[in-house]
Amino acid sequence: MTSHSPTVRLQQINSHIATKSCMASVFVNVAGAPEDVIFALTSSYKADTDSRKVNLGVGAYRTEEGKPWVLPVVKKADHILVNDDNLDHEYLPILGLESFRKASAKLILGADSKAIAEGRVGAAQCISGTGAVFTGAQFLSRHYPIKGASCYISRPTWANHRAIFEGVGIPVKEYPYWNAETKGLDLTGMLATMESAPSGSIFLIHPCAHNPTGVDPTPDQWKQIADVMERKGHFTFFDCAYQGFASGSLDKDAYSVRYFVERGFEMFVAQSFSKNFGLYGERAGNLTIVTKTPEVKNKIESQIAKAQRAVISNPPAYGSRLVSLVLNDEKLHSEWEQNLSSMANRIIDMRQVLFDELTRLGTPGKWNHIVDQIGMFSFTGLKQPQVKVLKEKYHVYLTDNGRISMAGLNSKNVKYFAAAVDDVVRNH
Repeated sequence: MTSHSPTVRLQQINSHIATKSCMASVFVNVAGAPEDVIFALTSSYKADTDSRKVNLGVGAYRTEEGKPWVLPVVKKADHILVNDDNLDHEYLPILGLESFRKASAKLILGADSKAIAEGRVGAAQCISGTGAVFTGAQFLSRHYPIKGASCYISRPTWANHRAIFEGVGIPVKEYPYWNAETKGLDLTGMLATMESAPSGSIFLIHPCAHNPTGVDPTPDQWKQIADVMERKGHFTFFDCAYQGFASGSLDKDAYSVRYFVERGFEMFVAQSFSKNFGLYGERAGNLTIVTKTPEVKNKIESQIAKAQRAVISNPPAYGSRLVSLVLNDEKLHSEWEQNLSSMANRIIDMRQVLFDELTRLGTPGKWNHIVDQIGMFSFTGLKQPQVKVLKEKYHVYLTDNGRISMAGLNSKNVKYFAAAVDDVVRNH
């Protein structure tokens, strides 16, 4: 058999392929990323076979029976859309569904907003609140005039805030927010950091239902915050994930945003409809943009459209159509507010029941912060070793910083949870 025969040549090719296949991957040195804390917690909960297990980690509403809830108004809107023969599956515009964008801005700023009437408000439909924060952060990384400006986030805050801003190249710093002694707002520390920060810094602020603490400033405290922000020329970036879900009132939960607009601030407002519509998987969100003039608004929208085209091309239609239908129909809007009130009130009730049970048990410490806080989460003040015992001994799943989702509590498990807390506080 000669070296040029087909058989020999075939053997050479096979040998070459085998050698190549045994070579190391070009990505062999890529480090594995740690698992997401919340999703890992949920996985551990699902794998737990103990009948007493309680999931207080995930930030999603649950009914008294511990089940997800499809809002009745969403079911109605769903039915209307499914039976609308005029709907199709064509692409939305790059900035999204116009009726959704306008209704979202009106929802957060108010129907009588002067900024809307003057044409100074823009909007971009985004991939839920996360996408809205990213869209705003990406724009600031490219167009904010103060180069090298840092974004200040609260300590503590939602983990994605740091990841998003650092991901687009904006340095991240922190401002004090939680006072561990009072289990309330550290207003003094917050204002001091705002004063000492370089003029023109970016401040990301939770307008209501602060995640993870559930602690919100009072109207007077918002005035003090606005005074410093205005004096220092800082840029305001609100992240609003819980409008209407916190107190049950859409207007009350939008107070801080509307107050800042009245004061003349330019700002970005990231909005999510995951919590207040129960549309967690539909990823319906919006970035509302408030500027000084219509001309500036138009320029910002054009740059966001250019950037969005390169990332998602255009946003998904279904969730935004549902939200738009409800927000733009008077009867559906009214029913939605009733659904919101139902969710908010159940969580408020659970706060009271938990507080009453801890008081009845005589659990050491003060627990009034449970009822003073607002929204889906409560920052319990439990330490990491105590959380560890709750997981391992009582099969109660919560984040290591002691944050619990109040939506995970119900009449069947709240006393069990209170007894578990009583034990770890006394003995660990």
